[in-house]
Amino acid sequence: MRTSSRTVSLILGVLLVALAVPLYYIARPNLPTYEPPTELRYLSQWSPEARQTYYYTPQGTRVKGLRYDWFVALELPFSRDRLAEPSYLARFGFLVDPDQQASALNPGNLPVGFARHSDDETGDQYLDITCSACHSGELRYQGKAIRIDGGAALHSLASTVPTLRGGSFGQALGMSMAFTYYNPVKFKRFAKQVLGERYDEERGQLRRDFKAVFDRLMATAYNDWHRDLYPTEEGFGRTDAFGRIANSVFGDAIDPANYRVADAPVSYPHLWDIWKFDWVQWNGSAMQPMARNVGEALGVGATLRLFDDEGRPLPEDERYASSVRPHDLHTLEETLKHLKAPRWPEDILGTIDLELASQGRALYEENCAYCHAPAPKPEDRRYAPDRDPEWRMRVVPIEIVGTDPTTADNIADHRFDISKLGWTHEQLGKLGVQLFGADPAQIDFASLSSAKGLAYLTAYVENRAYRDAGISAAERPAMDGFGLPIGVQEKRGYKARPLDGIWATPPFLHNGSVPNLFQLLSPISERSSRFWVGNHEYDPKFVGYRTEEIPGGFLFDTRIKGNGNQGHEFRDGCRSQGVIGRGLQPLERWALIEYLKVLGNAELEARLTPVEPRPWTPGPLCSGQVAQVH
Repeated sequence: MRTSSRTVSLILGVLLVALAVPLYYIARPNLPTYEPPTELRYLSQWSPEARQTYYYTPQGTRVKGLRYDWFVALELPFSRDRLAEPSYLARFGFLVDPDQQASALNPGNLPVGFARHSDDETGDQYLDITCSACHSGELRYQGKAIRIDGGAALHSLASTVPTLRGGSFGQALGMSMAFTYYNPVKFKRFAKQVLGERYDEERGQLRRDFKAVFDRLMATAYNDWHRDLYPTEEGFGRTDAFGRIANSVFGDAIDPANYRVADAPVSYPHLWDIWKFDWVQWNGSAMQPMARNVGEALGVGATLRLFDDEGRPLPEDERYASSVRPHDLHTLEETLKHLKAPRWPEDILGTIDLELASQGRALYEENCAYCHAPAPKPEDRRYAPDRDPEWRMRVVPIEIVGTDPTTADNIADHRFDISKLGWTHEQLGKLGVQLFGADPAQIDFASLSSAKGLAYLTAYVENRAYRDAGISAAERPAMDGFGLPIGVQEKRGYKARPLDGIWATPPFLHNGSVPNLFQLLSPISERSSRFWVGNHEYDPKFVGYRTEEIPGGFLFDTRIKGNGNQGHEFRDGCRSQGVIGRGLQPLERWALIEYLKVLGNAELEARLTPVEPRPWTPGPLCSGQVAQVH
């Protein structure tokens, strides 16, 4: 009997250790270290007031219902240190200013993009992850930091699925909530900070409310894990934006049968000049600013009511209520019109060689301008006559540009069943959505593309949000953005945008698969197939982040689906898929890079020496056919 008891105790001990060891590593994410910069330089992209408006204006997201003061009060699993301590959140890649202090816009003294909003009915204040969290960047060089407002984030945000490697903010948030809920000592400290003098009366309700939010977070983690929805790890600076939005809107909100594997992470696109673009998104699928922002807010966690508690569609006049904040989204969009492209700070990153840049300008005209130069449209050809300028965005087909097709293919091929909503073609016809290259009469509600489905759903949500916010018909054109309709085009390709400020937005290509500009201008055989991501340290020579291994970094493997680094290639010989121009000699690559440091800086452009560009002379198509860029 004693032997049996010892055996049971031994087995239980082994099981406890087996559970405790992985739990320890899951709860202590493997993160890069954070060193405060000796100087944080804000470039002259806009005013300090516009910057703060952009950083902390909410959009209506709610992080599963997490209250703002809860987040501020959460502790790390194995200490009393706060999860929301700026220096800790900076280890995930979120942006902080070493000198920042709590303010009216940022009372919790949180990183860029961690905003808050109040529920109109209850007054509860929710943590609101807003646009700037993902569309702000920072470069480090020799101890100094350069803030890139509207740039590409390099954080690890989205995943809530626990892993031994860790590194995701979502996982860390879940673990902090778990240890707070199940450790009575931690929960007591947490509740006293949140409730203050109301502790005795409200701690029970707080515990129930906290558990409800924690359960929703864990349900998302379990759903993502057991369905294996995101098999291509995103790492730092990427998320499968299209896939996550579609799974949130069509899967979470409508029908679990609509979940689709999302294996195409993309980098966060930079935002200067976007108000001038006739089409936005990586695949150039969206037109109206408000609809684009409403869809993004829904994907990041804004609430949406479509069905009652029994799963039945709500009556039409009760449906489509959301936490989306149209006035704030409009404020953000208007503020971004003032954002300028960053200018290369020569006193930090080094003096630009203007003679070399002059050679580079000629190479740019030869090899890049056709797709990337701004193309202002005449007034009678604009979608929005009052938008001046309006730039035509070329969407280059996959068979020409040759870059990883997974993102474009998923958007083009995934279909969703939204028939539970009970829509009719007649109802959709009243929404004013414009389908370019498609017939609305042919819409199949049991098999709808993500772009079309999001367009119609955001139209309904937008209408309801405008109604709830008291926005009149006369105000609506300005709120929509230049009076634009919700437009949709579906092309299997990627948008080629202007390159001003491109030096500040590594890594490159839509999926972040090329670490620096020098490699982007090189043949595929000279590009890194594996490199480390997560280090903000900048390389001003090759123009990209440093890619050596760092503790807590993410190993980017271009052999994994969705991570391919092929295409957009300059190489001699006949042109197969993805070869877009002749091979560039190393000196030509350096010259082109030097010019890309100047592009958009009118003062430096005026100092360049004129050099006659060569005509575009790529090799012949291997197939013998003529390709056209659309």
